[in-house]
Amino acid sequence: MEKKRNPKWQRDELILALDLYFQLEPGQIHARNPLVIELSDTLNKLPIHGDKEEYEKFRNPNGVGLKLSNFLALDDTYKGKGMVATSKLDKEVFSDFKNKRELLAQLAQAIRSTAEYPEIKDQILTAKEDLEDEGYERQEGSILYRYHLSRERNPTLVKKKKEQSLKKYGKLECELCSFDFFKVYGEKGYGFIECHHRKPLHLLTKNTSTRLDDLMLVCANCHRMLHRGWNEQIQQSRQPKEKI
Repeated sequence: MEKKRNPKWQRDELILALDLYFQLEPGQIHARNPLVIELSDTLNKLPIHGDKEEYEKFRNPNGVGLKLSNFLALDDTYKGKGMVATSKLDKEVFSDFKNKRELLAQLAQAIRSTAEYPEIKDQILTAKEDLEDEGYERQEGSILYRYHLSRERNPTLVKKKKEQSLKKYGKLECELCSFDFFKVYGEKGYGFIECHHRKPLHLLTKNTSTRLDDLMLVCANCHRMLHRGWNEQIQQSRQPKEKI
């Protein structure tokens, strides 16, 4: 069977590549560097592109070295030229993280964990993005977002979270806008509300268990906007408000 051309690099892969780029000197960017070889191995394990065997030389050390060289052309501190064939996404990722090295390193470590732990990888492969969110480019990439979805949709935890709120407050309402489906829609709205995992994506793989306090009850509108980064810092730290 004829091999396919290698797929375009995804944001998740570029986050890993850029994190390594900032650890190396220009002269260390080559296919023989053990760290470049290690990154090649990690990229081949990520749950992104399906069967890697169908692609020709998928993310081999030579290709990884060339991608790192693309960043040289975007780096103002580098006095040479680098590889000029940079993509739009290369430029976006470099711009997003060149002054956020700590966050970049945290995201890279979290993404690497998805390749290292089978249970995390399995959850990512079975999680599906919502149709409304397809094509929306997240800063963290798609891998951690899919893991986030799998964690907040755990049916056992969602049920317990709802039961906790009903027992404590006697109702289910959005913790951000106070919308109550039962109050507005009657019996058809009873028990209807969504759960959002409040932990930042780059922290999800550090602890694979989810507590009820990690979840917040939200209406569909607020939930969609939270997934798009709205009010992100506030909602991550905010404790459930006291209901009367």
